[in-house]
Amino acid sequence: MTQLSSPPSPVPPSDIPSALAGTAATPDASAHLEETGGDAETGRLVIVSNRVANLRSTGQAGGLAVGLAETLKERDGIWFGWNGAPDGVTGGEVQVERVGPAEQVTVPLSPKDVAGYYLGYANSVLWPLFHYRLDLVDYRPAFYESYQRVNETFARQLAPFLKDDDLIWVHDYHLIPLARCLRKAGCRQRIGFFLHIPFPPPDILVASPNHAELVEALLDYDVIGFQTQADAVNLKAYLAERSPAVQLDDTRFRVGTRTVTIDRFPIGIDAKGFAAMTREADDEVQIDLMRRQVLGRRQIIGVDRLDYSKGLPERLKAFDRLMAQHPELEKSVTYLQVAPPTREKVGAYGDIRAELEALVGAINGRLADFNWTPIRYIHRSVDRAKLAPLMRGSQVGFVTPLRDGMNLVAKEYVAAQDPADPGVLVLSRFAGAAEEMHEALLVNPYDIDEMARTLYQALTMPLAERRRRHEALLDHVMRHDARAWQEAFLAALSGATGSAARPQQAPS
Repeated sequence: MTQLSSPPSPVPPSDIPSALAGTAATPDASAHLEETGGDAETGRLVIVSNRVANLRSTGQAGGLAVGLAETLKERDGIWFGWNGAPDGVTGGEVQVERVGPAEQVTVPLSPKDVAGYYLGYANSVLWPLFHYRLDLVDYRPAFYESYQRVNETFARQLAPFLKDDDLIWVHDYHLIPLARCLRKAGCRQRIGFFLHIPFPPPDILVASPNHAELVEALLDYDVIGFQTQADAVNLKAYLAERSPAVQLDDTRFRVGTRTVTIDRFPIGIDAKGFAAMTREADDEVQIDLMRRQVLGRRQIIGVDRLDYSKGLPERLKAFDRLMAQHPELEKSVTYLQVAPPTREKVGAYGDIRAELEALVGAINGRLADFNWTPIRYIHRSVDRAKLAPLMRGSQVGFVTPLRDGMNLVAKEYVAAQDPADPGVLVLSRFAGAAEEMHEALLVNPYDIDEMARTLYQALTMPLAERRRRHEALLDHVMRHDARAWQEAFLAALSGATGSAARPQQAPS
C-alpha cells in the first residue's frame, strides 16, 4: 500500500497510492474545487517526504514513488527528503538534480539519526502508537531529540529552495514537526500535511510523553489530511478535550489568529494502469496460472509488508481453521502470501517474522502432500508486473490488517479482477479501505473463526453475487483514484488562508 530499493524502507507501501490515472474527483475533491474556483495549481508544488522518489525512473515499485513523481513531471516543483544512505552527516551537503521541470533535492543523515529519528522515534514510537500497539512502543528521550533535530535540519535545508507562492505538501509521521520548524525559519507559504497511517484516539495518543508537542506542531499546518473520517474525528476529539483550538465548522478550526482545515482525503490508486498490468503476465506467472487451472485449484492471495500491523499470523490461523472445518477443500485451495521484509533492525519485526515462518512450517508440515503445498510464502519483494496478474488469477483477496491507514492492496485486488468472473475481497473492518469498500466481505481480523467462515463464503459465492459486489467496488475504485486524491488535497491547500503573513519569501 511503495518499495524503494535502498533500506531502510521509506513509507509503508499499503498506505500510499500506487500511481496516477484518470481525472474524476471524489465528492470531497469536487467540494474543494468548487470552493477554490477549481484551481489547485497555484505556484510550484513542493513535496517533502522521508524518502525521495527517483524522478527519472519509469518503473517505480509503487506508492508515493509513483503517485506524486508523475505530478512533478507535469508541473514545476521540488521533491525534498532524505537520500536513504545510512552513513551520512546530518546537515551535510545537499544534492540537487533537475529532472524536467522539477528538482530532486536530497539530504544526508548520520547513523545516529537514522537510528534515533527513523528506526527510533518514527518507527519504534509513532508507528506502533498510531497503530494502537502501546505494548510495542519503545520510547526513549534520545529518540525524540533526534526526531526534532532531523526535522529542524530538514527545515533549514529546505527553506532556501522555497518561493513565495509555493504549495508545500508534507507526507507522513516522520515529519509532523516540519511545519513548525519552517515557520520558525520564517516561511509563510501554505503548508499541508497528509498522514498515510491511522491517527489514534485521545486515550491512546496521550500515552506518548510528547503528545501535546506533536499536536501543537500539527496545528502549524494549514491543511491536515487523513485517510478516513475516523482518523479526522480522533484528532478533533483530542482538540476538544485538550486544546484551546475553536471549532468553526465540520472541518475548520481557529488556532490563535489562524484557521486550520482538518479533513479526510482517502487515497486511491491508478486503477486503469494496474488493471492493464494484469494482461501482461510473464511466462513464469502464466505457467503458474495455467497449472492451477488444469488442476482445478483456487487461490487465496495476500500481499503485505512483513509488519505486525498486518495481522499475518491471524490470517494463517484462519486458513488452517478453514482446512480443518472443510477437509473437502484440501488439494483444491492454496494460499499465497507475499510478505517482503521491512525495518528488520527493529526488534518487533524479527519477532513477527519468526512467528510467521513457524506457522507456515507447522501448517504445511501437517497438511501438505507431494503435489500440494497449502501455503506458499514469499519473503521478498515481488515486482508489481507479476503481482497484478497473480491477483487477477486469485479467487479471494485476503486483506485483514489489525489496523491500517487505507490499504491499497484491497483496491489493487479489485482493479485486477476480470469483471466477467471476478474474485471476492475479504477485508478487515479495521483497514481504512473498509470505510469506503462496503461491498467487500468485512471481517474482524481478531476472530479466527469468523475469518475462516468468510473465506468459505468467498470461495463458494455464486457468480451473480460476485459480479454484483465487484461492479460496485470497481466503480468506486475507478472514480476515486489517485489523481482525485491529489486534486482534493491540493485544492484545499490552494484555498487555505491559515498562515499568519502570506506570502513571504523564505530566508536564504
